[in-house]
Amino acid sequence: MSLESIRQLISQDLKSTDQFIISLLESRIPLIRQIIEYVLNCGGKRIRPMILLLSARALSHRGEKHIDLAAVIELIHTATLLHDDVVDGSTLRRGNKTAHTIWGSDTSVLVGDFLYSRAFQVVVDLKHHAILEIFAKATHYIAEGEIMQLVNCRNPDTTEEFYFEIIERKTAKLFEIAAELGALLSSDSEKEVSALRHYGLHLGLAFQLIDDALDYNQSPDETGKNVGQDIEEGKMTLPLIYAMRKSKAADLALLRNAVETGNTDNMKTILGIIESTDSIKYTAESAKKHAIYAKEALSHVKETPYRQALLDLSSFVIERTY
Repeated sequence: MSLESIRQLISQDLKSTDQFIISLLESRIPLIRQIIEYVLNCGGKRIRPMILLLSARALSHRGEKHIDLAAVIELIHTATLLHDDVVDGSTLRRGNKTAHTIWGSDTSVLVGDFLYSRAFQVVVDLKHHAILEIFAKATHYIAEGEIMQLVNCRNPDTTEEFYFEIIERKTAKLFEIAAELGALLSSDSEKEVSALRHYGLHLGLAFQLIDDALDYNQSPDETGKNVGQDIEEGKMTLPLIYAMRKSKAADLALLRNAVETGNTDNMKTILGIIESTDSIKYTAESAKKHAIYAKEALSHVKETPYRQALLDLSSFVIERTY
C-alpha cells in the first residue's frame, strides 16, 4: 500500500482534521493565520496525524475525538518546526523558505507559542485526564530534547547513545504519543495501547534516522533542504558520528573541524568520507531495525486494513527519498 493509498483509506478523517485545524486558527491577528497557513501548506506529509487516525481506526474507534487529537498532534509538530528553524537558523524547509526568513525570528517563535496554546486548549476541552497528562509530559520531554541538542551543538565527541537519546525526545516522542493516544481513545486493553505506543516509538526513530541519512545522500530538490545542512548547523547525527568513528588522521581532523566551525567548503570531501565509511548504510540498517520493531509491535493488534496501513507506513518510512 503506497502512501497515497494509505491517505485514501482515511481520506475523510484527514479532511476533517484539516477542517478542524483551520477552525482553530481563527484570530483577530491576520498575521498568525498567514504564517500558519504558509507552514502547513509547505508540503508536509502529515505522517503524525495519520498515525493517530490509523491507530484509532485499527482499534475500531467510533466518534470524533480522534480528529481533535490528530489536529493537536499536527499543531504541536508545526510549532516545533517554527521554533527549530529559528534555533537552527535554517533557511529551507521542504524546499520553501522558512517562516523566520520571511517574517522574522520573533514572529515565528511567538506564532509557535500560539500553536502550543491552541493545542492545549483542545486537549483540556476533551476533559480526559490521562490524555492531558500524556501531552503535558510529552511536550516537556520534547523541549528537553531540543535543549539537549542545543547545548551539544558543535560537539564532535557526541556518542551514538547520546544521539539516540536526543532523537527519541525530539522526534520519536511525538510519533509515540500519536499512536498511543489513538489507541487510548479506542481501547481499554493495556496490551493494545502498549503495542501502539511501541509501534510509534520505533517508527519515529526509523523516520529520524532516514532523515539524517538523506541529509548526506540526496539533493536539495528531493529533501527540500541543503545538502550538509546538519553539519552547517553543528548537528552530530548518526552518519557523521559513525564516519568519525571509522576515520583517522586527516579525514578525522577534517570532519571534526567541519562540526566545530560549521564550515562546509569541503563538503564534497566530507561526503566522500561518509560514503567510503559506509555511514549511510549503517544509518539505514539501524532505521530498518527499528521499522522491524515497529511492525513486530503490531502483532498484538487484530488484522484490519488500518493495521495493514500501519505496517505499510513502516515500510514507507525507510524506503522514502524525501
